[in-house]
Amino acid sequence: MKLSGKIIHTGLFFFFLGMGYVMAIEEAKYSVVKKEGAMELREYDEYVLAETEISGSMERASNQAFRLLFNYISGDNRSQAKVAMTAPVSQQPAGEKISMTTPVSQERVGDAWAISFMMPASFTEATTPLPTDSRVKIRAVPARKMAIIRYSGRWTSEGYTNHKIKLEQWIDSQGLRITGEAIWARFNSPYTPWFMRRNEVQIPVSDA
Repeated sequence: MKLSGKIIHTGLFFFFLGMGYVMAIEEAKYSVVKKEGAMELREYDEYVLAETEISGSMERASNQAFRLLFNYISGDNRSQAKVAMTAPVSQQPAGEKISMTTPVSQERVGDAWAISFMMPASFTEATTPLPTDSRVKIRAVPARKMAIIRYSGRWTSEGYTNHKIKLEQWIDSQGLRITGEAIWARFNSPYTPWFMRRNEVQIPVSDA
């Protein structure tokens, strides 16, 4: 699963991820191949992303991207779903609502940031509702191997960078080859105390 840096401070983000306290939120499917302390080597199944690219600082990109992606999963899409007949018959513009998943992911793409929401496992690239906003793209991510470092703490670029360096050193010690950009993944509401937060840096790898 590919991702890297992300910070989101909108009120909607506070509310939306805060729901994780009262309901289970789906994650990408994976199996752990190896574990050493905070480090893991995982095999991820294929999954689908709704993604957008935003230029600017990490915080600015995250805020703008979240609004676009939140609108998309809240109904701003061109769903062709059929609805059973009921009474009364009503008609209004509407899109399909999509369940929240974790984490929200961000990775560097040149001078921009790619921020994404993973689609629920029930969706394929073909069945995922099409966005009405051209800035949101649907992309399938093939099954792949990922090296992970898990940590708690505040959401800072310094924390991300320090753990990324540690993960790269571990990857090298395992004789693995980095095949893509690092990903910064966050799983909790901003209301979660910093020492209880689950953060990850994830890097796609392959056998050397």
